[in-house]
Amino acid sequence: MTAWQLLDTAKIPGTENELCLYQSEGHFSISINSGGQLMNTVEHASEDSLAKLTCSKIVNRSQPRVLIGGLGMGFTLAAALRHLGANAEVVVGELVPAVVTWNRGPLGEHAGYPLQDARTTVHEGDVAKILRAERQAFDAILLDVDNGPEGLTRKKNNWLYSMDGLTESYTALRPEGILAVWSAGPDRNFMERLRKVGFTVKQVRVRAAGKKGDLHAIWLAERGT
Repeated sequence: MTAWQLLDTAKIPGTENELCLYQSEGHFSISINSGGQLMNTVEHASEDSLAKLTCSKIVNRSQPRVLIGGLGMGFTLAAALRHLGANAEVVVGELVPAVVTWNRGPLGEHAGYPLQDARTTVHEGDVAKILRAERQAFDAILLDVDNGPEGLTRKKNNWLYSMDGLTESYTALRPEGILAVWSAGPDRNFMERLRKVGFTVKQVRVRAAGKKGDLHAIWLAERGT
């Protein structure tokens, strides 16, 4: 693969950091200027698994409603739509408006243009605001905002993985709802916080790509009735 060429940059609100969109031979990557590559269009199997593992549990519910924190390159959204029926609604909270623009433009083809699906609604802003505003509104919440349960792209994201943030997620879920969190690796302390909030937690290890990709972690945290 030839060298990555910078196509665009976008400021992350509330920080000095920028997201950088690169292209190489028809593939794309998004990096953060302070910490390297975050995602690319080559390896997205674990994002697909995040959506599949979660949405397969709620697909038969009446009008399932899903919240996705972080649009990324659209692969989590696309996989969620594939594993949900025609009566579902998927709400996406994306902090950086340019990421939405990139997905409507050059990135869209790789994920199959999921933003064009009538079941998709996009809110340009902090997903934390949605969590604080909603009460028993979602059958599933999928968080793919950082590389794990800590604020990588901006420090304010730490709230999402704190006791307060996890409590808001619990409250935003309908009975027997599922909070699913993607991470580059395991975190025992985060699992304990999920349990303390009241979730029943299962950790699943999945490959980033194929059978030889890096092992990522997904936490499936189920709320009771």
